[in-house]
Amino acid sequence: MQERSDSVSGYLDRLNPAQRAAVEHAGDDALLVIAGAGSGKTSTLAHRVAHLVVGGADPRRILLLTFTRRAAAEMTRRAQRIVAGAAGDRGAQRAGELRWSGTFHAIANRLLRLHHQAVRLDPAFTVLDRSDAADLMNFLRGELGLAARARRFPRKDTCLAIYSRVVNAQEPLDRSLADAFPWCDEWAGDLRSLFRAYVDAKQERHVLDYDDLLLYWYHLMAEPALAGEIGARFDHVLVDEYQDTNALQAGILRAMKPDGRGLTVVGDDAQAIYSFRAASVRNILDFPAQFSRPASVVALEENYRSTQTILAAANAVIGQAAERHAVELFSRRPSQQRPVLATVEDEMCQVDYVVERILEQREAGVHLHRQAVLFRAAHHSDALEVELGRRNIPFVKFGGLKFLEAAHVKDVLCILRWAENPLDTIAAFRVLQLLPGVGPAAAGKALEHLRGERNRMAALAGFEPPAAAREGWPGFAALMARLADPDTAWAGQLQLVRGLYDPLLAQIYDAAHVRAGDIEQLEQIAGEYPSRERFLTELTLDPPEASGDLAGPPLLDEDYLILSTIHSAKGQEWDVVFLLNVADGCIPSDLATGKPEQIEEERRLLYVAMTRARDELHLVHPQRMFIRQQSRHGDRHLYTPRSRFLPDPLLARFERRARARSQSGDGAGQGRSAAVVDVGAKLRDMW
Repeated sequence: MQERSDSVSGYLDRLNPAQRAAVEHAGDDALLVIAGAGSGKTSTLAHRVAHLVVGGADPRRILLLTFTRRAAAEMTRRAQRIVAGAAGDRGAQRAGELRWSGTFHAIANRLLRLHHQAVRLDPAFTVLDRSDAADLMNFLRGELGLAARARRFPRKDTCLAIYSRVVNAQEPLDRSLADAFPWCDEWAGDLRSLFRAYVDAKQERHVLDYDDLLLYWYHLMAEPALAGEIGARFDHVLVDEYQDTNALQAGILRAMKPDGRGLTVVGDDAQAIYSFRAASVRNILDFPAQFSRPASVVALEENYRSTQTILAAANAVIGQAAERHAVELFSRRPSQQRPVLATVEDEMCQVDYVVERILEQREAGVHLHRQAVLFRAAHHSDALEVELGRRNIPFVKFGGLKFLEAAHVKDVLCILRWAENPLDTIAAFRVLQLLPGVGPAAAGKALEHLRGERNRMAALAGFEPPAAAREGWPGFAALMARLADPDTAWAGQLQLVRGLYDPLLAQIYDAAHVRAGDIEQLEQIAGEYPSRERFLTELTLDPPEASGDLAGPPLLDEDYLILSTIHSAKGQEWDVVFLLNVADGCIPSDLATGKPEQIEEERRLLYVAMTRARDELHLVHPQRMFIRQQSRHGDRHLYTPRSRFLPDPLLARFERRARARSQSGDGAGQGRSAAVVDVGAKLRDMW
């Protein structure tokens, strides 16, 4: 990726002509920056923010919207360094006032708290994470008798996914069911009743879920006076990864800047691969014509990542797209090594090919962590993972338990959430059951006792708990009352909570010493936030990735290979990339060939995978694939054609290789003898 120092003046001289045109754009029209893969998008956006500040823009009136908190923090830091280098100490001081940068959901939370009265929100509302939202959905599913139907009703996670799609895509329930959940179509009426109950339950408890943050912001902007007030707060709005926006986000931006003035969006329609999250590629394709004065378009085509031969192949693949912003990536990194298209006999032969090449690269000096194996679906790597284990090759697979999904971390956060919002009965129900002797029935009685009490936490002391909980109840009630007291300083609250929770940890969970480390980490994280509300909200919206809860053994090896789905690999890069199963039915997936737009997104997935590679790219096509079936016909093999995205005219862009399964006892074939032992017959003969 492009590396440049931002610490000296003359910062614009480091940009290529297209980047500089994007940074210096000063017209009254909106600006669309088509940032091809590896084209220095982050640097360009940071330079544009800095250039606005250096040019006299008030940094307090600049809004930077991203999809991760890390991206917002990185761009803000870069912009501050650039301004400091260009304008000295005074510039550094001004750049430090860039306070409105963050994810869409984090900015929505801030604005909703400022304008809570306009949308009839309690200012102390809390935000449910995905698992708590699913639990509430499941509770209501049972309350309405939907779980007891004679025919299978969708489970809680499916119900929440349907609700989320309807909200974010702003489309009717019937259409969402037909497009993404056709097996749930018969339940449309019951789902409407469930979702209405879900909305009522959240409002009763003064909680919002993840999708509500955008939905409330969207409706806030639907009122012209409020939209004008919020839009006037910002002179410049800059949006990263615009191809990943959904209907709500695009609508918010149009309401904020209806004439497009001061609006800059950066993205790449060729990397729009998240329609399953309700993202719409139409937002970026249609952006230039959405305003009375057409938006300016600048394309960043110089790639700082890949060799020219890799880019030539990737350009050829995406060049077949039915509709796109025309971008032709180029690189100043020449190479004689074309991407490899390896045709292999079957999936086990694919595994042998990939493992042998990985080890060859390692011996040639390419560390394992600079190599990645990508795949369309997580289960596509199953056979490879077995072989990597057999050959003692360590690997890390992207994904896993989120920090906030760890049970002990959720316990502590729910204590704070209940103190923040006494009406949050979801958090309260969990907290009450942490106490020895308090089960679901007793917790329900406690909540019923608190119902209608003006000061709920003070009323805890008057509840008569079960006998087993009486000894610890006064201390628990006193703690909750102290935490709910607005005069109790935020600093030190985690320490107060740990006084209650640490003794319970060993009673509730195994491996308490490992889990205690997570609680210590949580306490350290809390110290970085100015208030309990900011801590709870931002941790929910952008949680850390991992935790000691149910974690695997520590990675003590010198190196490790990367395995990842293509979706998880977006934004990453490696020296060498292997892509598995480049066959029709896998890429494109056989589940995504029902509509032209689905096929186009599958093409973009292949393009994203190819553009992750810096130096070498291997696409592997197994001609025969094993299909496991639960039927009387048993398992079988299918012969699979090469991906339709690699037609014959494109093959000249690749080096062709063929590989049949080894029949010798050496190398990759070792341990896979063709001999068969009928153990079943021998066992039958014993009797």
